[in-house]
Amino acid sequence: MPFKNLQDLVKHLESQKQLVQINEPVSPDLEIAEITDRVVKKKGPALLFKNPTDTLFPVLTNQYGSLGRIQAIFDIQELDDLGKGFARLLEIAPPKGWVEKLKLLPKLKEAANIFPKSVKSAPCQEVINTDSPDLTTLPVLTCWPEDGGPFITLPVVITRHPETRKRNLGMYRMQVYDKTTAGLHWHVHKDGADHYRQSSPDEPFPVAVALGPDPITTYCATAPLPDGVDELFLSGFLRQKPVELVKCVTCDLEVPAESQFVLEGYVTRGELRTEGPFGDHTGYYSPADKYPVFHLTAITHRKDPIYPATLVGYPPMEDQWLGKVTERLFLPLIKQQLPEIVDMNLPVEGCFHNLCFVSIQKRYPGHAQKVMQAIWGLGQMMFSKMIFVFDKDVDVQDISQVLFHLGGNVDPGRDITMVKGPVDALDHASTLPHLGSKMGVDCTAKWPAEGYERGWPELLRMSPGVVSKIDKIWNRLGL
Repeated sequence: MPFKNLQDLVKHLESQKQLVQINEPVSPDLEIAEITDRVVKKKGPALLFKNPTDTLFPVLTNQYGSLGRIQAIFDIQELDDLGKGFARLLEIAPPKGWVEKLKLLPKLKEAANIFPKSVKSAPCQEVINTDSPDLTTLPVLTCWPEDGGPFITLPVVITRHPETRKRNLGMYRMQVYDKTTAGLHWHVHKDGADHYRQSSPDEPFPVAVALGPDPITTYCATAPLPDGVDELFLSGFLRQKPVELVKCVTCDLEVPAESQFVLEGYVTRGELRTEGPFGDHTGYYSPADKYPVFHLTAITHRKDPIYPATLVGYPPMEDQWLGKVTERLFLPLIKQQLPEIVDMNLPVEGCFHNLCFVSIQKRYPGHAQKVMQAIWGLGQMMFSKMIFVFDKDVDVQDISQVLFHLGGNVDPGRDITMVKGPVDALDHASTLPHLGSKMGVDCTAKWPAEGYERGWPELLRMSPGVVSKIDKIWNRLGL
């Protein structure tokens, strides 16, 4: 069963020896980050810092940082189990595209238990501070030496479209400026930013930030859902249990009832302030830029809250597993749109959007190029900077195979396709922000119909009969 809250997750991880409590007083200013980075790089446990300096609240890091913890959080045996529920969804006939199928999700009778459920009282409001809420009482981490300040790194930012009233959950980092203001870093492509752009410049636009709801709901704030699809439906679907919501104290929004902390407030369209630099998941500092200012009107929290944080930086980091969850969860949806795809790998070294390895069942000349163009047209897959397309028998999860076939099968002048389009806001290599070039590489075996007349060589393989014979005598060889 899914974990109800972080307290339940911590108890489970402790029982499985996948969490270490650290009682030594350490500072949220760089020290927690340094300890977490060393542990993550060693593929170590989740960490609960019991005595961070200058705060009353413990800090949890690296909760998503291993396959075992992902399996526990999502109640799965293997990562590909994540997509099986969506695979059932794809069997429903009427909608033709995966976007339409996702929008059908809340209408399914079999998914009746995914709808969020409103409650009148909640653990996240056991303590309410509207008189003098203070962001600096939280153990907000400063992660890297050149960061512009302390950053909330695992926020679930909740907004509603001012006209349609459709809710959005997004994960947008927040730089704490002082007791009552923070920078809200939502990129131009994100739904939260669109809600902000549609808001009135003459009225405060309400924003609520949930820190540490149940771990699946936190993940769902990162999921690349189409505009208008509520992330809480996805959370309910994955949990097979509705997310309980409670109304905020000072703004007209609802937040997950089991959150550890809730920051209530507002932004005003047109009010911007410098946010950053920030040591980002690209492994580089993202530069300072102007972003909206979040004004705090209330902090509510549990009596026994745990402050959740993540550290991003030079990979591998904890967020590699969140990226793999997204890859395996949404692969069936992509394959529904592109059934020729056999598998896909978004390697952690590619920071989720720089590299995409795809294997396909090649059926006609130019098929690899068709797949590249189609992937660039699929939602946030548009940010894929380099797509490499391989034949079906290449295991794209095996980087050794990927590099072998990339090196052996590609003629650069013939097999590279260059296009121009939107790039991720954190892409520092593009000449312009948000706009740059992308590369597609055809790593498949070439056919005469594609202009290759030399006769593609056969890959070396031993004859099956010899393999079978040696298998039978192998244990007698003393090797």
